[in-house]
Amino acid sequence: MKGIATGLLLLAVAIYVVTRWQESIGAPAWVGYVNAAAEAGMVGALADWFAVTALFRHPLGLPIPHTAIIPTRKNVLGHSLGDFVGTNFLSEQVVRDKLHRAEITRRVGSWLDDPEHAERVTAELATAVRGAVQVLRDEDVQEVFEQTLVRKVLDRPWAPPLGRILGRVFADGSHHNLVDLVCDRAYDWIRDNHETVLRVVSQRAPSWSPRFFDSLVADKVYAEVLSFAWAVKTDPDHQMRKAVDRFLVEFADDLQHDPKTMATAERIKQQVLEHPEVRALISSAWSTAKTMLLDAAEDPAGELRVRVRDGLRSMGRRLAEEASLRAKVDGWLEGAAVYVVSHYRSEITTLITDTVERWDAEETSRKIESHVGRDLQFIRINGTVVGALAGLVIHTASQLLW
Repeated sequence: MKGIATGLLLLAVAIYVVTRWQESIGAPAWVGYVNAAAEAGMVGALADWFAVTALFRHPLGLPIPHTAIIPTRKNVLGHSLGDFVGTNFLSEQVVRDKLHRAEITRRVGSWLDDPEHAERVTAELATAVRGAVQVLRDEDVQEVFEQTLVRKVLDRPWAPPLGRILGRVFADGSHHNLVDLVCDRAYDWIRDNHETVLRVVSQRAPSWSPRFFDSLVADKVYAEVLSFAWAVKTDPDHQMRKAVDRFLVEFADDLQHDPKTMATAERIKQQVLEHPEVRALISSAWSTAKTMLLDAAEDPAGELRVRVRDGLRSMGRRLAEEASLRAKVDGWLEGAAVYVVSHYRSEITTLITDTVERWDAEETSRKIESHVGRDLQFIRINGTVVGALAGLVIHTASQLLW
C-alpha cells in the first residue's frame, strides 16, 4: 500500500513535469487543466504523506514539532486510553447493563443442568481438591490444626456453654428418653444378675452369720432392689426420677455459676485433651480426613462425587427455572462487579497504562503502523486523488472567472 501511494505521487510528479514542458512549447489549453490537477495532486499527496508519517516518526528525520507522535507521546496516549476505558467501559451503568443483557445466571444454570457438564465440573473440582490436598504438607496442616482448633478449645472455658446447652435440654425434657434407657438397662441388669447380687450380699455379711441366714437376707435384698428398679422403670413420676431431674438441673446451673464445679470441669477438660490417646487421635485426624477425601475424590461413582454432581445439576435447574432465584443471583453478581469497578477502576486501568509504558517507543510505533498502516496509506491515496480533483476545480473556476 505504501508502494501504491508513493507510485501515485510519482505519477502526479511525472504528469506535472510533462504537462509543464508541454505548456512551455505551446500545448493546447486542456494541458493546463491536467497540469493544475497534477500539481494539486502532488500537494495533497505530500501533505497526507507528512501527516501519516508524522504519526510514527519524524518526516525525513527532521525533528519537526508535533511529529513522531506515537513514540514521543506513547505514555500520554496510554493514560488517555486507560481513562477512556475506565470512563466508558468500567462505569456502573455499563457494567450493570452488560451483565443484565448477558443473562449469565440463566446460561450457567442451563449449562450445569446438562449431565455431561455437571460431570465435567465435578471432575475438575475433584482434581482441584486432590491437587490442593497433595500439595499441603501433613506437618503444616497438623501444626495449623493444633494452633487454631485445639488451642482455642483449650483456651475457652467449657463449663458455662455446656451448662447452657444442658439447661435447655433439661428444660424441654429431651433427656427423659435417656433416663428411660438408663432405668430400663438398670432393671434388666438386676433381673439378669441374681447370683451377682447374692454373692455381693454374702461377701458383706459377718463371718459369724449362718449361711442360710445370709441367703435369706440376700434374697430379700435382691427382691427389694428388683422391685425398686421396676418401680423406677414403670412410674414416670417416681421420686427417683424427680431426684435425677433435680440433680441434672442443679448440675447444669452449677456449670454456669458455681466456681468449684466450673473449675472441676476445666480440670477434666485438660485431663481429657492431654491424655496420650486423645492427643494421638487429634494428630491422626488430618491423615484420616486426607485419606477419606482423596479416596472419595478418586472414585467417580463414590458417594461424594455423586452428591456433588447431583447438587450441581439441582442448582443449575433451579437457576434456569426459578426467576426469583435467578434475579437474586444476578443481583449479587451485579453488586460484586459494580463494587470491583467502583473501588478498583484505577487498578484495572493501570494494567493498560503500565503495559503501554513498558513498551519500547520505536517498537510500539512499528507495531501500530503494521496493524493500521494499510488503512493509513489510503489517506495518502485519497489525498492525491482529492487534491488533483480540487486543483482541477480551482483551475477551471479561475479560468471561467478571469
